Amino acid sequence: MAKPIGLEVSLAVSEAVRLCDCDVVAAYPITPQTHIVEHLSELVANGHLNAAYIPVESEQSAMSSCIGSSAAGARTFTATSSQGLALMNEMLYIAPVLRTPIVMAIANRALSAPINIWNDHSDIMSVRDAGWVGLFAENGQEALDLTIVSFRVAEDRQVSLPVTLNIDGFTLSHFIEPILLPTLEEVAAYLPPFKPLVKLDIAKPISMGLLGTPESYAESRKATDDVLLGSLSVIKKAFAEFHKAFGREYKAVETYKSDDAETVLLTMGSISETAMTAVDEMREKGEKVGLVRLRVWRPFPSEDFLQAVSKAKNLAVIDRHISLGVPFGPVCLEAKSLLYDAPARPSVTNFILGLGGRDVTREDFKEITQKAKALSGKSQSRFDLIGVWE
Repeated sequence: MAKPIGLEVSLAVSEAVRLCDCDVVAAYPITPQTHIVEHLSELVANGHLNAAYIPVESEQSAMSSCIGSSAAGARTFTATSSQGLALMNEMLYIAPVLRTPIVMAIANRALSAPINIWNDHSDIMSVRDAGWVGLFAENGQEALDLTIVSFRVAEDRQVSLPVTLNIDGFTLSHFIEPILLPTLEEVAAYLPPFKPLVKLDIAKPISMGLLGTPESYAESRKATDDVLLGSLSVIKKAFAEFHKAFGREYKAVETYKSDDAETVLLTMGSISETAMTAVDEMREKGEKVGLVRLRVWRPFPSEDFLQAVSKAKNLAVIDRHISLGVPFGPVCLEAKSLLYDAPARPSVTNFILGLGGRDVTREDFKEITQKAKALSGKSQSRFDLIGVWE
């Protein structure tokens, strides 16, 4: 059995792209994503990955190149963060409608201003309605595994949509962790060759990206939404087959000690592991607390989420982004809307923490748990901003 090797998480993502035999990498550096595309350039230059490496002049150009290469039938990858993702914005909404199955790693980082290079989820939340499948990794092994899964899901002909793989910038991307690397043969057995749903081919000309008149625009957007919603079954199948092939299990919504929990924390990303440690410590003191983690952000796994929190008395939703001018964070707003018609629903409180890379500790989760219990059944007019000096 292969032994784990110490590897920076960013490089683990790059190695996963190599194992997937990617054809095209369009790259522009931005902190804290740069190590991903730097390592890919080394892999290409040293002959370890037979791919076209395109060093573009901006992130907007990177996504434009990705759309073109994917439309031409090439397995395509890029990576970005924060302002880079914002610069891609124009093209991000085009890729799903053109059914181009690009995979993009995002080393999540706060959006300016003020200028900040550290982690929160404001970048991915700024494009949550663009039509991309969205997955979240909690650690280095998951980052590698889910990169492979991302290609499998994106290129499935029932989906043929782009996928974002979100890894927390610095707090995950720059950590060195023990990681198991599968072989090229193992990945090839799991990930079939890319057979595009639609393809630009001079021998069989087609048109892509035509003008959407008022008579067709709404239908086009609705068709994309239908495919995105339907991709959840493909994601679950890809997770199940990954478990069978590699022994590591992933679910759209994952739980931890929540079966008998009165208070449940809801998280996404690497802070989930800190939350699990806090849950362990609270459990040792007899507190009935558990954790629910969202592995899939888009399409939102509504039924799985509702099932996971159905027995809870209190639900503490953790957001890592402020939706300015709205009383609650984006994850909480979605949770509240889904729970509105639920036959039995917990009391929901919203907490926003870790903005701009501020530390998130076990004590923060313990404080959140106590506040959620104290606010149980009471109306919360606005989120509680945790970890801010007062």
